[in-house]
Amino acid sequence: MPELNVEVGALLLDFDGTLADTRLGHECALRAALQQYGVVLDHDWYGDHVGLSIHDLLAVLPGGRELPHAEIVQHSRAHLLAAMHTITPIPCVAELLRQARRAGLPCAVASGASRLLVDPGLDALDLRDAFAAIVTREDVTRGKPDPELFLVAAHRLGVAPGRCLAVDDAPDGITSARAAGIRVLTVIGGHLTPTADQAAGTEAAVFTVAHTQSRAEPDPARRSHP
Repeated sequence: MPELNVEVGALLLDFDGTLADTRLGHECALRAALQQYGVVLDHDWYGDHVGLSIHDLLAVLPGGRELPHAEIVQHSRAHLLAAMHTITPIPCVAELLRQARRAGLPCAVASGASRLLVDPGLDALDLRDAFAAIVTREDVTRGKPDPELFLVAAHRLGVAPGRCLAVDDAPDGITSARAAGIRVLTVIGGHLTPTADQAAGTEAAVFTVAHTQSRAEPDPARRSHP
C-alpha cells in the first residue's frame, strides 16, 4: 500500500464515552442527583450536551442556574466513584491507543470532566501510565467546545496541534478539536469514524498511526506488573 503523506505526532483522547464506556453511568448519576430537586433530565438533551463537565452542564441546563450546584455535583460524583471499578474501555479506542504507543507517539487525555473522576477512571482501566499528559476541566479556563483543552494537551506534549490526532465522541468535543486545528475521529456504534468534513485526511492519519510500528515498545498501553 502506498505511503500516505500524513504525519501524526501525538494522540489526544477524550475520556468519558471515548476511552471509557461511561456515558450511561454519568447520565444515570446526574438524573438521580437532579430528581431530588424535582428536575427530570431529558435523555435527548443530555445526548446533545454529553462531554461537558457537570458544572458546565448545570450552567446550560434549563433552570439549572437556580439549583444548588455543589450538592448536585457531590451526589453525582459519589454515585460515579462508587461504581468506578465497573467501567470498561471502548475497544476500538483502546486499540488505537495501543497502536499509537507502539509507534512511539506521545498520548494525552483531554477531558472536560473533573480530575476527581478522570484519574480514578484511568486507574480503574489500568491506563494512567499510557499518557504523558492528562488535561481535565480544572486545567483550563473554558471547557469544550472551546479549543483550550485540546490546545493545552498538545502543548504539554510539545506537539503542534496540526500534527495531532484527536478522538472525541461528543459534538462539543468534535467542535473543540476542529477549532484547535486538530484532525478528529469520533466513535459511532463502537467504531472509529472520521468526521464528515475531515474524512480523507483523518483516515490517512489513522492509517499512518496503525502502520508506523517499527519503533514499537512491548505492550504499550497497560502497566506491567511484577
